[in-house]
Amino acid sequence: MTKQILVTNDDGVLAPGLLALAQEMRKLGNVTVLAPDRNWSGGGHVKTLDRALRVREFRLEDGSQAFASDGAPSDCVSLAALGYFKQKFDLVVSGINVGANLGHDVTYSGTVTAAMEAVIAGVPSIAVSLEVPEGHVGQIDFSPAARAAGIAVQNVFAHGLPAETLLNVNVPFLKTDEIKGFRITRQGLRVYHSRLDERTDPRGRPYYWIGGDAPTGVSESGTDVGALNEGYVSVTPLQLDLTAYRAISDLNTWEWREQVSANLFPKPAVVGKP
Repeated sequence: MTKQILVTNDDGVLAPGLLALAQEMRKLGNVTVLAPDRNWSGGGHVKTLDRALRVREFRLEDGSQAFASDGAPSDCVSLAALGYFKQKFDLVVSGINVGANLGHDVTYSGTVTAAMEAVIAGVPSIAVSLEVPEGHVGQIDFSPAARAAGIAVQNVFAHGLPAETLLNVNVPFLKTDEIKGFRITRQGLRVYHSRLDERTDPRGRPYYWIGGDAPTGVSESGTDVGALNEGYVSVTPLQLDLTAYRAISDLNTWEWREQVSANLFPKPAVVGKP
């Protein structure tokens, strides 16, 4: 039976990385595109509940049909999973993001959190990102990342994924014949160099930019950062369970007795009584 694949991203429905991904996915199944109508990079895991969502039809550069929502990437996945389309999806693939999503980036990334939303809906998912050097000027060749995504998808279709697990795929900025292969990795350490830039508008009111230099990473073997630096595609399995299990035993030794809670939260005094 032909697989049904939903393609989304966080760079916007007309982003060239999405087109490259959709074209590669068409080799593996029926592709439906539903992506944000604008750039949501760094938007994180969003669920829009305070307003209506709208969907419009678009045409990609190759003339193929696509749909765009005015919601976040995770909203797009929710719309698809909850029945905007008639068919059920076998897989959600999010990308191809311009820039790697490594380490703690996954909590900020609309690309990765769209894949997380799919897992919540019970659909296997893959997030795909291409490491693009800071300040790169000129056209970007997404074909190596698209081919890497295709290999990842074929493996997922052949072997399946554990429940509540997604794959975070990061591809080095190299030509196809320069990529050394794939490595299964853990999340590495991303180092952020953020700073607050305070300015004043023409009316004398302060406003702020959160800026700074581009993040770097600790190139440790076995991590996503290390794999990219060594010329490999990084494949990191991520789970939605964020419980710090190693901390549970230690926390159980703390003072949680009822009398402690009673002292912390005493019963309120009754007004008018001594």
